[in-house]
Amino acid sequence: MSFRITAIITSFLLFTAAVTSWVVAQDAPAPAAAAESSSAESQPAESTKPAKKTARDMIRHVVLLQFKEGTSKEKIAEIEQAFASLPEKIEEIADLEWGLNNSPEGLSSGFTHCFLVTFNSDADRAAYLPHPEHIKFAGLLRPHVEEVLVVDYSPQPKSKKKDSEKAEK
Repeated sequence: MSFRITAIITSFLLFTAAVTSWVVAQDAPAPAAAAESSSAESQPAESTKPAKKTARDMIRHVVLLQFKEGTSKEKIAEIEQAFASLPEKIEEIADLEWGLNNSPEGLSSGFTHCFLVTFNSDADRAAYLPHPEHIKFAGLLRPHVEEVLVVDYSPQPKSKKKDSEKAEK
């Protein structure tokens, strides 16, 4: 049953990546239009500096893993290392951090590992999902995972503490 869920999620992620890539491509100017707009005689020079990225441009990709009972510590360590090494192989990953569940609340539903992958844009995530190294990693992981939960989000602006709260500390 969980293999089917994983296969469905993987298919959905690949479909989402393809759609996102298509949408990004639709926003790019056509080559002829780009050449016309770059003519120095007809238009003033525009800044070539890229638009400043904000936290809301970023995508956080949260992956929670629950390993199958009986998965060896050595295999889990191999999977941890393989996931942690993805930024060296996939340039679209801006950051990756991970850790083991240590919540005292008892609400982990059996998930033991949390991986947080950061992308600078939707386009970077779209390139990551079908990337051969990501697919290779998923092949290593799949036989050993009981459950996987993936949640992606764009960070919202941080709330600012009132000056009185800062003074109390």
